[in-house]
Amino acid sequence: MTDPVNHTILLLDIEQFGRRDDVEQAFMRRMLYSVLHETLRSAGVEPAEQRLEDRGDSVMALISATVPKTGLLHALINETPTLLHANNRLAADSARVRLRIVLASGEVAVQELGGALGGAVGWDLNQAFRLLDSTALREALRHRDGPCVLGVSDSLYQGIVRHGHGGLAPETFHRVTVQGKEGAFPAWLHGEPAPGTPVDTPPATPTPAAAQAPAATQGAATFQFLGGTPTFGGNLIGGDQHTVSGGQVHGDVNTGNTIGGTR
Repeated sequence: MTDPVNHTILLLDIEQFGRRDDVEQAFMRRMLYSVLHETLRSAGVEPAEQRLEDRGDSVMALISATVPKTGLLHALINETPTLLHANNRLAADSARVRLRIVLASGEVAVQELGGALGGAVGWDLNQAFRLLDSTALREALRHRDGPCVLGVSDSLYQGIVRHGHGGLAPETFHRVTVQGKEGAFPAWLHGEPAPGTPVDTPPATPTPAAAQAPAATQGAATFQFLGGTPTFGGNLIGGDQHTVSGGQVHGDVNTGNTIGGTR
């Protein structure tokens, strides 16, 4: 097994694939690969920069980390739905392809096995497949008229989408919680989630002004002067000072101007 290397992880899965017969499944798989290749081409991904693994009703693409993720996201958001729509127009209703799609990134180790196809392993890869199989993605696709739904990992959203790189619109993504085998984790759904899907509101980042705001006063202060001449901010307080408590000063107070009487 090779040492882990950072990859962009792209997963595509056909909705309700097992309900189709063999002839329909073969046709749908051909469409899946056609759409995938055209999507990667439109994103500028060269053949040498991609590694594909077939998963039956789905396909995994490991893409070189040097390929800009902004181009992949734009292709998945704009090009892939158009390609699916064009292909589905020529297909029978029973063979039309709708896809759940995940884009993530992370460390993946590849283990080539003699006589077997593939062998990629890694925590980030596992989490990407958990997102692909999540209720949030399944329900979102089921409630949409469009041919696909896209989910992205939290790290990819935080590093790319949140900043609007490449003209991406962060407001079109919604934070959801995925319940994986290893525990819950956050992810982001492009477009509106299905009705009833809990949508997380990420905690607001404190502004610098808020972070520097003085703490609220916890209680009244009591000062006692037993002698001497105290000054505050360069102002002299003259006269007798005994106790300042409850807002009453006994004696003469001078803060630049002499004020007599009881304060």
